[in-house]
Amino acid sequence: MSGSMRVMALLTLDPDRLFPVEASARALARDLYGGVKDLPIVSFHGHVDATVLAEDRPFVDPAALLVTPDHYVTRRLHAAGVALEDLGVRPVGGSATVADPRAVWATFCAHWPTLAGTATHLWLAHTLTELFDVSDEPAPDTAQGIYDHLASRLEAPEFRPRALARRFGVEVLATTDGPFDDLAAHTSLRGAAGSACRVIPTFRPDAVTDPSRVDWLGNLERLETVSSTSTSTYDGFLAALVEQRQRFRAQGAVATDHGHRTPRTVALGRGDAVRLFDRLRSAQAGPEDAELFRAHMLMEMARMSCDDGLVMQLHAGVVRDHDRPAAQRYGTDIGADFPAATSYTEALRPLLEAYGSDPGFTFVVYTVDEAAFGRELAPMASYYPALRLGSPWWFLDSPDAMRRCLSAAVESAGFSRFAGFVDDTRAFCSIPARHDMARRTLCAELARMALEGRFTPDAAHAIARDHCDALPRRVFRWGQGT
Repeated sequence: MSGSMRVMALLTLDPDRLFPVEASARALARDLYGGVKDLPIVSFHGHVDATVLAEDRPFVDPAALLVTPDHYVTRRLHAAGVALEDLGVRPVGGSATVADPRAVWATFCAHWPTLAGTATHLWLAHTLTELFDVSDEPAPDTAQGIYDHLASRLEAPEFRPRALARRFGVEVLATTDGPFDDLAAHTSLRGAAGSACRVIPTFRPDAVTDPSRVDWLGNLERLETVSSTSTSTYDGFLAALVEQRQRFRAQGAVATDHGHRTPRTVALGRGDAVRLFDRLRSAQAGPEDAELFRAHMLMEMARMSCDDGLVMQLHAGVVRDHDRPAAQRYGTDIGADFPAATSYTEALRPLLEAYGSDPGFTFVVYTVDEAAFGRELAPMASYYPALRLGSPWWFLDSPDAMRRCLSAAVESAGFSRFAGFVDDTRAFCSIPARHDMARRTLCAELARMALEGRFTPDAAHAIARDHCDALPRRVFRWGQGT
């Protein structure tokens, strides 16, 4: 064979990936995993568009499915010097002309080695091999062959969205929806034949609770158009939010979600809240007023959750659109959001003092600040009945970070204070890969702890099953009237 010819590498998955190296620990992890690997997927936080499942159309092409919409991928390839346009990302208001899908896929394959060691590599390798039966490793000389193979598969009925959801074993999939979303796709899915999984909305009111948004005033008007009350007054605004929460509940929602730069909470008196709202609407507010309003609205959302039973989720500590010129050119969700150090103990104190022991309230907090996970959130979750630990999120959803978070949290809070795993993804085909990785990581950590004598192997089996299935059902009250 010529020295210039490359030996084609095979894309394979180690059946014991992510398990401990030591033999006895690996054997126990393998046994634990065997008990949970086929459990149904119940995911109560994600970003898949419900329209994808409602319309159930074939996916367009491999690049549009696996590369362009996945900011985990686009971020890392951008770091390698690839222009976002070359990954199929369309500029805001730009022409309809985008990069050719085959060229996008070729670029992705050429940069496959840059993903080695990342969670993204594990997810994509799992997707390509387990879902699409790809056997060649992505590379410049295999790119077009893999593309043709994938494109052929995507034409088959068994690779349409609903069929894949059945294959994935998804029982329930929560989407994330704005306060004035018409939820038409959810309505369609509830009456659709052949829809194996239940797709439920999640109420995310950030568009109207964050006055720093340039479109905030317009969003208040949009909220008014879908409500039976005016949003020109503070009381009308709150009434409109209550009404929309009820509309979401009628469509099966079990939770709200709030994406805030900080977890700060403040309880304002009604008079102060009215004056703040009026000041913000009149554009006479100071720089601190938007943050104060967001902090107060977290208190209001907690109060409403005590009334209507929706589980409250908080995602805090992310600097959004760090690359402002890129955000102006391409919009949001291009991978230029990054973690910031975040403090929770004092920030959440007003909310937890008011509602943390309310038996009707559940509060799931996610963080991208790994230090805060074990230092603050886990100790607080070991005291407040309402507080639950969200699964390691975003930059912490990799195997090693998940293990560290589990280890740091369990010693003070125990496994029962978690809320179970959520995939938090826009990349539909990555759902089973993400859950599989989380289950393998959990089993590896349980095996280590069991063999250290912290609990028995039988207890480890019970914890694994509970964490992957029964625990998230309890926390999100799935099956209680759903």
